[in-house]
Amino acid sequence: FSNQYTEEEARKLGVVGWVKNTSQGTVMGQVQGPEDKVNAMKSWLSKVGSPSSRIDRTSFSNEKEIPKLDFSGFSTRY
Repeated sequence: FSNQYTEEEARKLGVVGWVKNTSQGTVMGQVQGPEDKVNAMKSWLSKVGSPSSRIDRTSFSNEKEIPKLDFSGFSTRY
């Protein structure tokens, strides 16, 4: 994944969190925001991604309602 595109999409949708590429060639991260915005981001991550990415499978886990956001923006971790 090109994290620049992921950050741009997150900002456009208004979700916060982080993303990082793993050494296994996968992407992991955390997304927080209103449910409809998070669902839109999940859809983008599952179907679109960055122009050069190939998406074979997506898996979302540990979904829960939270009282407040833990992040103020969306960032790339290394």
